[in-house]
Amino acid sequence: MTYFDALETRSADQRASDQAMALQSQLERARSAPGFMAHFAETDTNTVKTAEDLPLLPVLRKSDLTRAQASRPPFGGFTVKPARHFQHVFQSPGPIYEPGSTDHDWWRMGRFLNAAGVGAGDIVQNCFGYHLTPAGMIFENGARAVGAAVLPAGTGQTELQVTAARDVGCTAYAGTPDYLKVILDKADAMGVALSFSKAAVGGGALFPSLRQEYADRGIACLQCYATADLGNIAYESAAMEGMILDEHVIVEIVTPGTGTPVAPGEVGEVVVTSLNPDYPLIRFATGDLSAIMPGQSPCGRTNARIMGWMGRADQTTKIKGMFVRPEQVAALVDKHAEIVKARVIAARQGEMDTMTVQIESAGGDDMAYAKSVAEVLKLKGAIEVVAPGSLPKDGLVIEDQRVYD
Repeated sequence: MTYFDALETRSADQRASDQAMALQSQLERARSAPGFMAHFAETDTNTVKTAEDLPLLPVLRKSDLTRAQASRPPFGGFTVKPARHFQHVFQSPGPIYEPGSTDHDWWRMGRFLNAAGVGAGDIVQNCFGYHLTPAGMIFENGARAVGAAVLPAGTGQTELQVTAARDVGCTAYAGTPDYLKVILDKADAMGVALSFSKAAVGGGALFPSLRQEYADRGIACLQCYATADLGNIAYESAAMEGMILDEHVIVEIVTPGTGTPVAPGEVGEVVVTSLNPDYPLIRFATGDLSAIMPGQSPCGRTNARIMGWMGRADQTTKIKGMFVRPEQVAALVDKHAEIVKARVIAARQGEMDTMTVQIESAGGDDMAYAKSVAEVLKLKGAIEVVAPGSLPKDGLVIEDQRVYD
C-alpha cells in the first residue's frame, strides 16, 4: 500500500504534538486578520494551547462569514493576505466568497485521490463544476498533486462527455456520485466502451446500491467529505470503514447550536479548524452531523475517523408559527446548571401543533423549567423530566414528528 505521505501513519501522540504547534501558528495568523480580531473580541486566544482547548473559542458559522463579507468584501477579513494575492476567488450560494490557490494540494484533495488509487498514468474526467464555485478546481488541484492528467469536463452535455472519455481514454472519474451512472448509461446507449476503473466522488450521497453497481462494472468508487470553505475534511480508503480525517484539519463533534463537544461516539455537529496558513478558519461549523468512530482504519492510516454525513445540524423548526432553533435549546440548557441536555419534540394533536420539551436532569423544578421554556423558546409546551442518559445520542435537539401528507 502506498500512502500519500508519512503524516498518515503518525502515532496519536506525534499527531497531537504536531497539530498543537500548527494550531499555535494558525492562531497567531488569525490575530493579524481583522475578521478574526472582531470574532474573538471577547475571548483570550492565548489560553488555547492544544486542540483540547479549542472549545474555549467561539464557533464560526457561515452566517458570521456572510455578515463579515458584506461589510469587508470579499473575504470578511478572515484571510491573511488580500484577494489580489490569491490565484482564484470563488463564489458559493449566500453569497459566500472563498479564496483559492494553485499551490501544491492547497485543498488537500490529493490525499483522497491517492487513497482512491488515482495517480500517475491516470486521466481523470473531472465532472465537478468550474463556474464560480471551487469544486472543479479543488479536484483538479488534487489530481496534479498525485501526478494524474485531467479532462476538465465540468457538468452537462453527457453525450460529449462520453465521446471525450472514450477518445481521451479516461481511467478515473471525479464528480457527484450519481452523474457517473448518467455517463455510463449514455455510453451503453451509444454502444461506447469506456475505460473507467476508479471513481472519486463527493457532494452527494453515495448509496450502497449505487456503489455496488459501479463495482459490478469494475469501477472502485470511494467518497470524500469536503466543503468549499475548508477543502477536504475526511475521506474513504479501500477499507471503506468510515471516513479518515485529513491530516491538516482538527475536527470536533459538538452539540448542535453550541460549541460544546459531545461525548465520544455521540452524534453532533462537525466543527473544523483548518490548518491552511492562507485561510485560518478556526472552529468553523459545517452544519453537518456526524460522529467519531472508535479505533483506527484497517488500511493502516492512523488518524481518527468519522461516520460520514448523518444529516444537517440546523434543525430549525416552526412550531405554532414560531421558529425554534438549536441555539435556543442550548440557551435553555445553560439557564439551569442541573440540566444535562434537552430535546424539543414537535407533534400534532388533531389540527394543532404541540411542543414537548424533554429535559435530562437529576431533579429540578418543573414550574421553573416551564417558565424558562416560555422565556427562551417564546412558546409554552409540556415538560418531561427524564433521568440523565435517557435521551437518544443521535444529535437531534429538535425532533419534528409531524407527518405532512
